[in-house]
Amino acid sequence: MKATGIVRKIDDMGRLVIPIETRRMLDIKEGDPLEMYMEADAIVVKKFQPSCVFCGSDKRLVEHMGRNVCIDCRHDLQNKD
Repeated sequence: MKATGIVRKIDDMGRLVIPIETRRMLDIKEGDPLEMYMEADAIVVKKFQPSCVFCGSDKRLVEHMGRNVCIDCRHDLQNKD
């Protein structure tokens, strides 16, 4: 992880402001979905990227039963016998 030297306080609603410079660097625009998860003792926030529930690929996704599945995994599931 790269330290930026930027410190922000969480407001009374639990919100944290991401500085405009950081958002520009990461191409995060107003309304973009962000993903949050814990990694050891850190909170990681990153731009949400839909991916296949089986292999993690973000290429050629289709929705199957409410989940994202890539074409290759969908093909593998259809031909499994």
